Amino acid sequence: MASKRLLDKRREHEAAEKQGKVKKDASGKKGSARKAPARKRKVKAPERKRLLWGVFSGTLKEEGRFAYDEKDKAEEKLALLRSKSKKLYFIQPIKESLNESPVAKEALLGADLDDEEVVDDEAMLDDEDAGEDFEDDGEEE
Repeated sequence: MASKRLLDKRREHEAAEKQGKVKKDASGKKGSARKAPARKRKVKAPERKRLLWGVFSGTLKEEGRFAYDEKDKAEEKLALLRSKSKKLYFIQPIKESLNESPVAKEALLGADLDDEEVVDDEAMLDDEDAGEDFEDDGEEE
């Protein structure tokens, strides 16, 4: 149906051209709509990652992390853990993003904290309690 209508319109248009009522474009097109120029989008740089070897237990607890070139150390750790117990241990590659914050990277790589930074919560509570003066409300317990 639609093709018959289009064919009829085409015949009408050709008849009008012969009579000089409609001007024909030099290119043969009825009219060209001008397209807006395409915007160039900023291309994101691909996310950089590094590969590490992780030693895991059967419950997916991470037992150790080693750089990619230290696979032999990871295998030694695996052998040590397997010899200590009958649990399941395995090595798995870990893809880590390099775009993380420096604090997170140090924590993931097992950076040791100084002894001064490690604080015993109970010792702090004892120090606070010793310095406080308790007020007596007059009630006995």
